[in-house]
Amino acid sequence: MKPRTLLLSIALACFGLIGVALYLQHVVNLAPCPRCVIQRYAFLAVGVVALIGYFTHSVKIPSAIALLAALGGLFAAGQHLYIIAHPAFGCGIDPVENFLNQLPTAHWMPFLFESYGACEHADEFLGMSIPQWSFLWFGLFSVALGRILLRSRKA
Repeated sequence: MKPRTLLLSIALACFGLIGVALYLQHVVNLAPCPRCVIQRYAFLAVGVVALIGYFTHSVKIPSAIALLAALGGLFAAGQHLYIIAHPAFGCGIDPVENFLNQLPTAHWMPFLFESYGACEHADEFLGMSIPQWSFLWFGLFSVALGRILLRSRKA
C-alpha cells in the first residue's frame, strides 16, 4: 500500500474509533475514565496528523509525529490494562481525572473529553475489553507508521 493511502486509512480508522467511543458512551452508556479520554486524545492526534500527512508533500515528518502519538496511546492503553489487572492501584480519587476535566477541551466538548468513569471497570466489546482494543489499534498504527518511516528513509 502506498504511504499516502496508508496514512488516509489510519486517519479514517482513528476517526471511526472515536465514533465507536462516542457510541459506547452516549448510546450504550459506558462512562469514559481518565485513561479512556487520554486514548481519545491520542487517537485524534494520530488521525489528524495522518490526515495532514496525506495532504502534504512529504510523509516523513507527519508519520513521525503520528508514530509518537500512537506510542503515547499505546502507553496509555497499557497503563489502563495494568490498572484493570491491579484494581487496588487505581482506587480512590484519580488526579488525572481532575487534570483532564480542567482542560479547555473538556469544557468546550464535554461529550467527547469529559472523564467520569472508573479505570478499573473496563467493559467488554466483541470479546475484548475496550483498553485491549485500544492497545491493539495503537500497536497496528505504530507498526504501519514505522513501516512508512522506514520506506520513506530508503527512498
